[in-house]
Amino acid sequence: MYLPGVGPKKAETLMQEAGIASYEDLLYYFPYKYVDRSRFYTVREVNGEMPYIQLKGRITVFDIVGEMRSRRLVAKFTDGTGFIDLVWFKGLKYITDKYKIGREYIVFGKPSEFGKSYNLVHPDIDPVEDTRQVANGLTPFYTATERMKKSFLHSRAIQDLQYTLLSSLNRQVPETLPPHVLEPLHLISLSDALRNIHFPESTELLNRARLRLKFDELFFIQLHILQTARTRQRKLKGFVFGKVGDLFNTFYKEYLPFELTNAQKRVVREIRSDMGSGRQMNRLLQGDVGSGKTLVALMAVLLAADNRYQACIMAPTGILAHQHYLTLTGLLKDLPVRIALLTGSTKKKDRDKLLPAVANGEIQLLVGTHALIEDTVVFASLGLAIIDEQHRFGVAQRSRLWIKNHTAPPVLIMSATPIPRTLAMTLYGDLDVSVIDELPPGRKPVKTVHRYDNKKAELYAFLRQEIRQGRQVYVVYPLIEESERLDYKNLEEGFQVFREVFPEYTVCMVHGKMKPKEKEAGMQRFVSGEAQILVATTVIEVGVNVPNASVMVIESAERFGLSQLHQLRGRVGRGADQSYCVLVSSYKLGSETRKRLEIMVSSNDGFEIAEADLRLRGHGDLEGTLQSGDGLYLKIASLAADGRILQLARNLAEEILNDDPLLESPRNQLLRERLQRLFNKKMNWGLIS
Repeated sequence: MYLPGVGPKKAETLMQEAGIASYEDLLYYFPYKYVDRSRFYTVREVNGEMPYIQLKGRITVFDIVGEMRSRRLVAKFTDGTGFIDLVWFKGLKYITDKYKIGREYIVFGKPSEFGKSYNLVHPDIDPVEDTRQVANGLTPFYTATERMKKSFLHSRAIQDLQYTLLSSLNRQVPETLPPHVLEPLHLISLSDALRNIHFPESTELLNRARLRLKFDELFFIQLHILQTARTRQRKLKGFVFGKVGDLFNTFYKEYLPFELTNAQKRVVREIRSDMGSGRQMNRLLQGDVGSGKTLVALMAVLLAADNRYQACIMAPTGILAHQHYLTLTGLLKDLPVRIALLTGSTKKKDRDKLLPAVANGEIQLLVGTHALIEDTVVFASLGLAIIDEQHRFGVAQRSRLWIKNHTAPPVLIMSATPIPRTLAMTLYGDLDVSVIDELPPGRKPVKTVHRYDNKKAELYAFLRQEIRQGRQVYVVYPLIEESERLDYKNLEEGFQVFREVFPEYTVCMVHGKMKPKEKEAGMQRFVSGEAQILVATTVIEVGVNVPNASVMVIESAERFGLSQLHQLRGRVGRGADQSYCVLVSSYKLGSETRKRLEIMVSSNDGFEIAEADLRLRGHGDLEGTLQSGDGLYLKIASLAADGRILQLARNLAEEILNDDPLLESPRNQLLRERLQRLFNKKMNWGLIS
């Protein structure tokens, strides 16, 4: 508020629109691009193809043109080689008061064609003698919202504020990294980095400034994650699962539906090692759709049961919880393990029987939705908490499972959403990671094809052929919040079309607005085989297992992200038959969308697809995988492009913490202080995963 050029009103706008409340916030509000202003053009050279131009000359006349909304101020500007119009639609009096006819100015802007001449709309304009920021190489451009622009906080105004602030600080920006970090990596000082990120003296110094600031950002995130993990290991003692008993061994020898893959065996060994170590397990189990994560989770449950502990599996939806319950009941057969299901739609009379049985330990495995975290659910001895598709639960929600025990139970987090390595290192850097990277034997890769929506007749003929062979078909429509009503209309119209095209077959529909019972009934008709075609929104994205379904048709595939397309494709290919995924899109596609669909057609590898998704979309859109309350806000680094800097930052953070786990030594004082400033939250969510 006290920086010259701001004041109370602008300070409030900066806070609300850009989160800028302090000098530090302003310095860390980085430009999104730079334009080279080292060259002057002449008016005679100007053409409409030029992105930006810089001219030196004089205003010869001001003129108000038009009425009401089309009213504008036009200034004739010349450098002696010709005339160009400078145009303003607002702030007209301010412009005529500030700029004088006949005085020499430097103007800068984007030329546009108007009739047979060119003009510059709302150009930057500076007196020739004021050369501090103009005609000086790379000029920064800052993001400004409409509200900021209305308060005259456009890019140029922010540039002026940065200049004023940096001038007043006179290179006195406190350093955040000690010499033993800076020197071996040849990083420039924070003062030099901030000065050159806003006003680069050269391209080389701009690159060095970027490197320093990216490293800072990633290094402190890694330091925080790794220190949190070590604190948890030090403070949270786990249960010791001392024996591998009858339940585990009997299941392994007699009940396994198929030979475990090498990847599954490796992961079971890792889990057994964790659960026998006496430290609290905190493991992320990643595996592509259909890779057999549920089977591995069940073996961990049996390990807990053999040691007289209960387990729970928490899933994000009732459909997925029910699916897990049926799958696990089928796998356990007549083994003496009592399993129960608890969701929001469990009837009161069933709850009244179930809850006491959980509280006295009769029920060894409770499967459910977030109903598991209700206060009425009390465990006798919760020894294992498994969370499926955990990115759908907020971190505060998950923490309510742990407080049901005096000792935090071992935690196994399952995800069928493959997470790129750089993202996993940052989002889940405090977890041990296991990956199941093999499909069970007998599974055939799903064949994926792309078809345009003006060739539906061929698609219908193919679907009829598959259904005649006894197969079933999913048809999925997008459901995006912004266009929800229109999407539901498309879904219902699609449902009618499929009923008309396939009158001899049963078509059912499932979507999120249905009552749970209706949804369940629709799903059951499809699961039982009574319905041959299921028309749905993405409610079936996770967890529905129908081995007989061999075709997934995704309508308006261009509107889905890569990870979501891959998840949907994973609903088929669960039996021994060849399965297909048909991506249906309109003919008009942008280059990025086309690339996305090409990747889907060419690859079945979830991790490869996740890496491609990160490259195409950046990490911002992937933050949907972040738990609420765990915000990862990168201002300059990119997880898609800066993997090498991230790895360097992580290695160095590990090295420092190996020598000084609590950062107590004087040489690490700067790091400790910076870490506290950045991550000083009221509650340390990191301790509860």
